[in-house]
Amino acid sequence: MKRDYDIYSDLCPARAVLDRIADKWALLIMDRLALGPTRFNVLKRDVSGISQKVLSQTLKLLERDGLVSRKAYPTVPVTVEYALTPLGENLSMAVAAFAHWAESNMDAIRKAQLAYDRRERSSAQA
Repeated sequence: MKRDYDIYSDLCPARAVLDRIADKWALLIMDRLALGPTRFNVLKRDVSGISQKVLSQTLKLLERDGLVSRKAYPTVPVTVEYALTPLGENLSMAVAAFAHWAESNMDAIRKAQLAYDRRERSSAQA
């Protein structure tokens, strides 16, 4: 079966989408939005360490890809709420599994990193 897109091709536009959803901030934002529609400042508070600029840029890119929707309410000041679209919801289980896999396996990863670093120090000294 012929596919229209081939992620192994350097010209495939799906690579840009993979770059986006593999970004730590995009993963964290999408995982947080899986809990329900959320205002910008709540996202900024809940996704610790993200700057306002990066949050804004990431939300715009996720919106452009059709993964996140933005709804502005006519209040003073304007209230803006973000939510996953159906396409974003479709991706959210994979995003959550990926993000929480890192949490669940961090002890094993750290152990592997320490073992690697010890081996590298030993070979550099030899």
